[in-house]
Amino acid sequence: MLELNVEIRGEPTLVPPAEDTIEKGNLYFLSNIDNFPLKITTVYCYRPTENEGNIEEEKLVEVLKSSLSKVLVHYYPLAGRVTNDSEGRLVVDCTDEGAVFIEAKAHCTIQEIGDDTVAMAELVYESPAAKNIIEVPPLAAQVTTFKNGGFVLGLCMNHLILDGRAAMDFINAWAEIARGLSLKVPPFLDRSRLRARNPPKIEFPHHEYASIEDVSNTDDLYNENVIYKSFCFEYEKIQKLKMAAKEDGIVDKCSTFEVVSAFIWKSRTQALKLRNDQRVKYVMVVDGRLRFDPPLPENYFGDLIEKPLSFAVGLIREAIQTVTDRYMRSVIDYVEVKQPYLTMTSTLLITTWTRLSLDAMDFGWGKPFLVGPAYVPGRELAIFCSNPKEKNVIDVLLSFPASSMMIFEELMNI
Repeated sequence: MLELNVEIRGEPTLVPPAEDTIEKGNLYFLSNIDNFPLKITTVYCYRPTENEGNIEEEKLVEVLKSSLSKVLVHYYPLAGRVTNDSEGRLVVDCTDEGAVFIEAKAHCTIQEIGDDTVAMAELVYESPAAKNIIEVPPLAAQVTTFKNGGFVLGLCMNHLILDGRAAMDFINAWAEIARGLSLKVPPFLDRSRLRARNPPKIEFPHHEYASIEDVSNTDDLYNENVIYKSFCFEYEKIQKLKMAAKEDGIVDKCSTFEVVSAFIWKSRTQALKLRNDQRVKYVMVVDGRLRFDPPLPENYFGDLIEKPLSFAVGLIREAIQTVTDRYMRSVIDYVEVKQPYLTMTSTLLITTWTRLSLDAMDFGWGKPFLVGPAYVPGRELAIFCSNPKEKNVIDVLLSFPASSMMIFEELMNI
């Protein structure tokens, strides 16, 4: 295991917007579908520039902090703090307090960075004072420099305020300003269209909020050492899975996302040795921008083991097709009325970053050579990422207790 030996330099500082924002002092509305208590942690790794050799640390920090201050004028919710309003709803208090900024030094070369998620976690700052997701600052940025040059920008963002797509748009905007450019596409921050209807209208059963009893006692299993690992699905492996899913004639075609998700879900259930009577749940994070009618702006901020692969593929396809404008509106109204808690017992939650342009963030020193999640922020979560070196290849990052990881690794050998 690589030990980066990261040294934090000084105390974290706050970077406020460069000027008072238009909503300073106001409360920023968060919709019912924003209530997803997760942190988005990403790392962007930059080699030393060929022409300049080592990047001057003072200049690097100056450029990043100055451009961050400017971009926060446009993305002002990231400079506020999450709180509850008088009715107990989650909102952002637009205090213009600022984003958290940390400087750090790693006592190794940037070439030594691999995909060790334990080591990667050292490159992202998380507030030690935050006891829950409400207390997590909307944005914390850590810049870590390395021996012989190069740096890593590690970001921790509160998912209550932005999803993966919005996070990508923000980082691209930050990079544009760092290069001295104007913002190409200002963010669309008005979420009023996502308010619950009056009166609310629940039109669908919302199984994503179903509570499941842990009859398999998986909590005991997770007392073991938990291992984080990335699994590579090459083009040939994906085609093999598609052929397996179609061989019984139940499905005639399937997408890469459907078949890889189904295979991961089925294999995970088997690796955890869940009881035959254990109910399981599959939840996927969906970009709802184009599923609303009219669409939101692009810049809007069974017996699973014994059944064939086609069974899981069919369930996932049906779930994807269900997510329409009516369904999204129904979710908002369901949460408004029921105030449910999204329980994750016996659940696999999949989020895909394969369509996010994560490698385009050029702050003036070139594009990153390595981009991705710093770690998996939950034992039920699997993250799909594009492979940085090869097209048509998907990397899946997830975690297991040590004994289950051994079984899962064997199941991946197809």
